[in-house]
Amino acid sequence: MSKKEKFAIAAATDGACSGNPGPGGWGALIRFEDGSEIEFGGYDPETTNNRMELKAALFVLEKLKKIQFHPSLTIKTDSKYLIDGMEKWMPNWKKKGWKTSSGKTVLNQDLWKALDQPELPKIKFEYVKGHSGEKDNDRVDAIAVAFSKGRKIQLKDFVKK
Repeated sequence: MSKKEKFAIAAATDGACSGNPGPGGWGALIRFEDGSEIEFGGYDPETTNNRMELKAALFVLEKLKKIQFHPSLTIKTDSKYLIDGMEKWMPNWKKKGWKTSSGKTVLNQDLWKALDQPELPKIKFEYVKGHSGEKDNDRVDAIAVAFSKGRKIQLKDFVKK
C-alpha cells in the first residue's frame, strides 16, 4: 500500500423516503485511518425506503471493492431489513428461486441480486438504532433525508476532522 492510499476503517449507510413510496434518498460515508472521511448520497424520484437502504449499502460495497479496508470494518446501518436479508433470508430466497417462505416473489430482487455478487467484499453489517445519537448513523440519515427532499447538503470529500 502506498503512503497516499487511504485505508478504510468504518462505514455507515442509510435510506430515506418522503412518502413510501415517494421521492427517496440514500446516504453513506466511509472513514479512514488518517481521520479523513468521504460522504456520498443519491436520489430517486419514486422509490421506497427499503430500496434506498439497499442502494446505499450496494454503493458502499462497490466503493470498498476498489480501496483497502481494515478486516474488522463493519457497515453501520439502522436497517434490520438489510441485515436480515443479507444474513438470514438470502440463502433461502436463492434456494427457492427468489421466492419468500410464503411463495411470493422477493421484493427488490434486482438490488438483492446486485448485493449478492461474488466480486463484492463480504463485510458484516452492524445494527445501530436510528435517531439514537450514533454519530455516523445520524450523519448518513441527514444526507439521505436531504436527498429525498431535494435539499442541498454539503458532502465531505476526504476532509480531515
